[in-house]
Formats: sequence, structure tokens, C-alpha cells
Amino acid sequence: MRGFAGQVRDRLGPGRIDALVLNAGIVRRDALARSQDGHELTFAVNYLAHYLLVRLLLDTCADGATIVLTTSGTHDPAIKGGLATPRHADARLLADPDRDPGARAGTARGGQEAYTASKLCAVMTARTLTRHPVVLERSLSALAFCPGQVFGTGLATNLSLPRRIAWKIMGTPVSAPLRRVVPTLNTAATTGSALARLALGQVPIPTGRTYVALRRGALTWPDPSELARDEEATRALWRDSADLVGLPR
Repeated sequence: MRGFAGQVRDRLGPGRIDALVLNAGIVRRDALARSQDGHELTFAVNYLAHYLLVRLLLDTCADGATIVLTTSGTHDPAIKGGLATPRHADARLLADPDRDPGARAGTARGGQEAYTASKLCAVMTARTLTRHPVVLERSLSALAFCPGQVFGTGLATNLSLPRRIAWKIMGTPVSAPLRRVVPTLNTAATTGSALARLALGQVPIPTGRTYVALRRGALTWPDPSELARDEEATRALWRDSADLVGLPR
């Protein structure tokens, strides 16, 4: 991320960023893999790298620019999204599950919790960004975008073979009837279009809203999970994330 941020600055010169879209994501069958920095890999890719990139590039954003962090409705237990929901948003424990007495890193549940917790952290960071001095000064928009479930993408690459096959098949028109009854299912084309409109500032943002979810192909503005709205936990996440990447709080 630091190398990428440096290259962006070199290419920009005196220019500014109009939209910063943080969309990289993985889900794994467990939480055993580690990044080069030694952090749990799903947390590092889905959240910590995005947090670091935002911090490194925030001052290059143009007035009125948009920052979008891709999240997931599975961060919210009320959605009943079929994955194990987050137990907490403690960045230090998510980065190092070996220190977390409740983590079951070697299991499928551990992999799911790593994914949903990383998406929870994205929602919380978008909320913190709305109060950041640079965001306020330059009238930036910070959003956490839930695309719903989008079959056929590369997200399932690290899952078991049966799950990868099912994911690929469901990405074809065969899933069309299911989308009529399941509001969280969306096509890649619909999701990409929605994300582009958000990034380009073409969608009016309701006052006080940072969480936007694509449901039946339409952008909605529901409340995020109860934990995502916990102010103390949100402030702690920002502080601990800064410490993990070696930046000022």
C-alpha cells in the first residue's frame, strides 16, 4: 500500500483524486494465513490495507471527492446472511487471532468471522472519516457500500472446490429466479453500475448516512449493525488501526 500510494502521488503531481474506491476483498476457508506484516490475511486485505491507503492518500483528495469502502451486510447479525457474524471489532485481536481466546482460526467459522469482522471495520471507519478534519474541510463524502451477494466474481477463489463451483454457476443466468425473491442478490453489472454512480457523486446522500446497501438493484440507506454504531468501539478501532500500520492516531 505504501508503494502504491507513492506511485499514485508521482502520477498525480499537482493533480487531485476525485474518487477513491477501496474494493479489494477475499474470503478464506479459515483464518490461518498471514500477510507479510504478520497480520491475519483476510483482515489485512479487506480492511487494514484500505485503512492505510485512505490515510496515505486523504490529503490528495479533491474538494467534493468521494471515498467508498466496500463492506457487506453480513457484518450485521440482523441480516442473517448465512455467515458467522463478528464477535467484536478489536483490531489488535483481528490482526492476530492467536491472541483472541474466542477465535477458532483453523475452522470455517474462523474464516467467516475474519471476513464479516473486516467488513464491520469498513463501516466503522467510514463513520469515523466523516468527522476527519480533511473530510470536513474539503466536503468529502465517505461511504461504506454493501453490494449484496454477487455470484461469479473472484471472491470465492480461496474457498473449497464445491463452493467455488457453486459460486461460478450461480454467477450465470441460472440464478435469475432466485434474485426475484432474495433482495440481497445482485448481478455484477448492476453492482458495478451502482458503485460507479456512488464514486462519481451521482447519488444524493441522505444527511447523516454513511452506510449504503444495494437491495433488489436499488441503493438503500439502512442503519448498520448495532456494533457498527458503537462510538467507543469505533474510536478504539481507529486508534488501534493507526498503531498497527505505524501512523499517528
